[in-house]
Amino acid sequence: MISALNRLVDLVEDHLGEEPDVPALAAGHGTTEYHLRRMFSSLAGMPLSEYVRRRRMTVAAADVVRGGDDLLGIAVRYGYGSTEAFGRAFRSVHGAAPRDVRRAGGPLRSQPQLRFRLTVEGSASMATRFTDRPAFRLIGHATRVPLIHEGVNPHIQQHIAALPREAHARLKSLGDTEPAGLLQVSDDVAQDSPEGTELTYLHGVAVSAGTPAPDDLDAIEVPAGTWAVFRSSGPYPDALQTTWASTASEWFPSNPWRLRPGPSIVAVLDRADDFTTATTELWLPVEPA
Repeated sequence: MISALNRLVDLVEDHLGEEPDVPALAAGHGTTEYHLRRMFSSLAGMPLSEYVRRRRMTVAAADVVRGGDDLLGIAVRYGYGSTEAFGRAFRSVHGAAPRDVRRAGGPLRSQPQLRFRLTVEGSASMATRFTDRPAFRLIGHATRVPLIHEGVNPHIQQHIAALPREAHARLKSLGDTEPAGLLQVSDDVAQDSPEGTELTYLHGVAVSAGTPAPDDLDAIEVPAGTWAVFRSSGPYPDALQTTWASTASEWFPSNPWRLRPGPSIVAVLDRADDFTTATTELWLPVEPA
């Protein structure tokens, strides 16, 4: 995976005026575009699309400052069909228009070329188990929320708080399969996982594939497959988010598994009354790498 990510960085650098052929690169390294993009986003702290834009504008800035070419020619060189589109991308990275930078020589914000390295960490083992599950359904109350990587997501909090107490008890009574208990489900997450993009959040339970969903509840169909289950305990949601990040930075690079498309599921096994601490299980859909 580290090799594939570095080759992806090289591919971006070699074709700054084009979209990188991520599916072909992934296939050549025995992985999938979905997994490669998710790992890049998790480890780089930004989606691949954002990194490409920043690198294009970093290199394009040198052409703008030198002043040898007109702005339209520079725009086309870096994959933009007009000076307007190029100008919007340039301003989003540098905070100033190309003409202003050409006149004043700045300000400029540089995006260095990334290089991924596997460092020796993992001194604390991750509590992990695998389970093969037949197809099942997730049923409950769903909404669309923006993705937030760190801290409590207030949109999810509001969604859960708006549910009456009896709704939680009703859901618990409907669950009939693993993962057990009330679940926090994230689905339809963008491959690059950029913060702020919308995903589907479902507060619900797991039921067998043949169990009908009540008409007033939302349902997500989950195909059969293997799941990696990571247990964590400690301050909530910090311990859970640390475990989530460690799956990308430590676990996946060290194990012959990769993510497959599907929802991620958090089961809360135990928690303090005020929810400041909790023991959770993070369920991620995986397949052999």
